[in-house]
Amino acid sequence: MLQLFILALSLLPWIPAFLCGGVTTTEELAVLEGRSLTVPCHYEPQYASYVKYWCRGKMREFCTSLARTDDPRSANPAEDKVSIFDDPVQQVFTVTMEDLKEKDSGWYMCGIEIGGVWSADVVSYTNIKVIHGLSVVSSRLSGEEGSSVTVECFYSERYRESEKKWCRSGDWSSCLLTGSDGSHDDASVAISDDRIGTLTITLKKLQMRDTGWYWCSAGQQQIAVYLQVTPPASTTAIFPATPSQSVAYLPPPKPITKESWNSHSHILESLLVCASLMLLVGLAVFARKMWKLHNPHHPLPEQDPGLTQMVGMKVRLSEYSQDVGDLQNTTVIFLNKNSQNAHMY
Repeated sequence: MLQLFILALSLLPWIPAFLCGGVTTTEELAVLEGRSLTVPCHYEPQYASYVKYWCRGKMREFCTSLARTDDPRSANPAEDKVSIFDDPVQQVFTVTMEDLKEKDSGWYMCGIEIGGVWSADVVSYTNIKVIHGLSVVSSRLSGEEGSSVTVECFYSERYRESEKKWCRSGDWSSCLLTGSDGSHDDASVAISDDRIGTLTITLKKLQMRDTGWYWCSAGQQQIAVYLQVTPPASTTAIFPATPSQSVAYLPPPKPITKESWNSHSHILESLLVCASLMLLVGLAVFARKMWKLHNPHHPLPEQDPGLTQMVGMKVRLSEYSQDVGDLQNTTVIFLNKNSQNAHMY
């Protein structure tokens, strides 16, 4: 029981660091060898007045201090390549590391010094990888025909003295090399090497046939870049319109609003109701005609005597039409109103 109590007491200083999340930073970063890197470390407002530090390692007890906000220019041998700056207003402190080497790869710590026996420092870790090779700002570029575009290729320190090339993919005979002064310039391409880490290529007077893949090369390292050349924007001359050439101005369509849509929906509902009623009436008329067609001697029960007389007369006329060829001039005399018999002459 005593051992558990001692263990709990030993863990108390670390509880605020894990639960409060006082400082945060990027978990992993990569940078080309020979270049600089700036790491932001964000913290909570309550730590604005505390001392911040940057050290190398993943355990506070064994972390090698590189910079502190209370002593930016400490006696550490790395003081010339590491600097730290705290911005309490933005609640972030930044660490800048210059001229990084591959050996600088490893774990680093953003820390806020809390102090005291029962309080642990608030920390966050990041893994920095210093690599050698090539990188490019943008691997896909576009420009209008007749214009210019610029490509920036970054290389690591070990390729500062290497041969730099700019080639069209699939055509090694098109490769352009930098001269002894690190530059090349002609009517279509300008290349400049600052001998520090940046190779700049400017493609001039672009033509449609320039569209395609290219290679930026430093030593044995290569990186691909795609260039898309687009037609120039068309320009149309505007002439004053004569009376015979004038065109009627059509106002732009009004946007559909909620109110206009509600009014249109009421009209649509009315049209649907009318169409439904017309369909029902049409079906009723059709059903009545079909009944009369298939049941001529059995009139509908609801029809009146007058309709019954007309049906009976139609039947007799049809019987007479079998014997008489032409009933066009036939005269029909009704004897009385309620009689269903008729004489024809």
